[in-house]
Amino acid sequence: MKKRYTISIFTEDQVGLLNRVTIIFTRRKINIESIAASESEVENVHRYTIVISENEDLVKKVVLQLEKQVEIIKAVYHLEEDIVYQEIALYKVPTNVLTSGNEAEKIVRAHYARVLSVESNFTVLEKTGHKEETQALFNELEPFGILEFVRSGRIAITKPMKTLTSIVEEMENQIKEN
Repeated sequence: MKKRYTISIFTEDQVGLLNRVTIIFTRRKINIESIAASESEVENVHRYTIVISENEDLVKKVVLQLEKQVEIIKAVYHLEEDIVYQEIALYKVPTNVLTSGNEAEKIVRAHYARVLSVESNFTVLEKTGHKEETQALFNELEPFGILEFVRSGRIAITKPMKTLTSIVEEMENQIKEN
């Protein structure tokens, strides 16, 4: 049975590595629902957060294949209940729909969206939350005219207290023992 999984991949900072990672998913015909890449808490280590919907057996195989890549330090997968996650969405709307005191302003307040920039022609709003929350604000603002919209990929932190530093230390100890 397919479930949604969040895969965290810790890598060296290498040009072309993201392409090689995505090819692993493409070859297995796995659709990537979202992807985010950033620095991690460890210097010179980057983190890719990838969201897919698949069965667990296939996810395990993909994670093992990812770990075979030389520049990948560690790859792990998590179920929704094992992580805390968010996305960020930006909305560009006409300024006049917010300043005219109509329903649009009430919608923005009800969704706890933040105003990032007010220009004469447009206002940029920010909403952080789960995809369903950012989509709900989009759906309610759409009748007022959305000029632009963008949503990030998921970023996630695991609930279990296992840091990347402790994972790296465990790996180093295993290497020393062998």
